[in-house]
Amino acid sequence: MDVPEDVVIRRSARRRRTLQARRDGDKIVVLVPATLAARDYERLVPQLIERVRAREAGGTRRSDAALEKAARRLAKELVADLGLLSRLTRVTWSTRQNRRWGSCTTTTGEIRLSSRLQSMPDWVIDYVLFHELIHLEEANHSRRFHELVRRYPAHDRAVGFLHGVAHALGNPDEPWPSDIDEPDEPSGDLGD
Repeated sequence: MDVPEDVVIRRSARRRRTLQARRDGDKIVVLVPATLAARDYERLVPQLIERVRAREAGGTRRSDAALEKAARRLAKELVADLGLLSRLTRVTWSTRQNRRWGSCTTTTGEIRLSSRLQSMPDWVIDYVLFHELIHLEEANHSRRFHELVRRYPAHDRAVGFLHGVAHALGNPDEPWPSDIDEPDEPSGDLGD
């Protein structure tokens, strides 16, 4: 494999299974296990380099305006019968949500999504967005709330994905909240 000039590959005897790529000054540093097979190296290293480049170029990160557009699309496609668009005022990313994927203040119509979601697939971000949209209709996690949120086509898949991420990030001594949580009044929040 030809390595671009701005890429440094570091093989590590201590690294057993994981690969990592990150920006370090003007170089992209890729850390790989010394035992990584050549076929895996050829397949995985270019993907890691591309991820770093995409992230730096804006990658899949949506702007606040794009989030709001997605919220409006989801409301029209999946819950047009609820009239949520008249209640939605703003959708933004939040760097202050470290224990929640999102929150909705029902009194103001504001939705905030955790910036930790930015690297996740669009269908997961859309699920969290849809979950928070439903809080504009149902402020708590009632039976009706869950019936409405299940209208999201990839509901089970997205919930499973988020639970997997939460488990991977969680401290084993302190369990992460589930998808079904107690919202802060007067807002509805999606737990990690």
